[in-house]
Amino acid sequence: MSDHIIPVLYTLFLWWFSTGLIVWLDGLPRRTFRWSLTGATVLAVLGLYGLAVSAQDTTVSGAFTAFTCGLIIWGWNEISFLMAFITGPRREAAPPGSAGLQRLRHAIEAIAYHELAIAASAALIVALTWDAPNQIGTWTFMVLWAMRISAKLNVFLGVPNLGSEFLPDHLKYLESFFRKRPMNCLFPVSVTLSTIAAILLVQAAGAGGNSGFETAGFTFLATLVTLALLEHWLLVLPLPAAALWNWYLNRRADSGMTTLPLRQAISTQRRR
Repeated sequence: MSDHIIPVLYTLFLWWFSTGLIVWLDGLPRRTFRWSLTGATVLAVLGLYGLAVSAQDTTVSGAFTAFTCGLIIWGWNEISFLMAFITGPRREAAPPGSAGLQRLRHAIEAIAYHELAIAASAALIVALTWDAPNQIGTWTFMVLWAMRISAKLNVFLGVPNLGSEFLPDHLKYLESFFRKRPMNCLFPVSVTLSTIAAILLVQAAGAGGNSGFETAGFTFLATLVTLALLEHWLLVLPLPAAALWNWYLNRRADSGMTTLPLRQAISTQRRR
């Protein structure tokens, strides 16, 4: 049982802690951003090295190393975007009244460089682990990328909970590309495919005859897909998603370096 529980708990902790840490760092004064990005870059380089070294390691520790390194490299992409170092050629809100293909074009322009950076990171990871027996780090990054694209498309098409309270002031223009709607046609497809993927990965993790490496690897991926599925449901369910990171958000609000919508969200949660 511990072969599954430890990877699940490890994934849950890294998901919660890394998300909260990035949100908190992004709420610090902008003069600190270069130091945050420098630290993230050092960790990303170490992550790439760790992937290259662990690519031939099919032990349980090799699975843990590859999974962690994949998350670290993903974190660098998140920090570089949220701190506005790598976003897109468009750094202003969508023109009033824009719709259809025009709105889509402007939305792509707002995040184009970020998406290219993710694609370049993915290509580098694939190159470092090509034809190697340990692909956990590669699949970790690919799962995060696929689920993030799905979440972005759903927010663009329209969902009830946009998560705009997590946006820092310097990215508030991105709200103009969000749409608040009860539902969109992509959401059922997203959650259905994610659910199927999670079930298949859970079955693979529990299959008899697995090595410790295979059990840990499939458990990591199953937990990650399940968490991404949860994040999708939080886009439509009337639940306070920000409460999961209250400690970080409260510190960010108390420091006086947060936006009004975020203060209001925290205040609402406190009243509850």
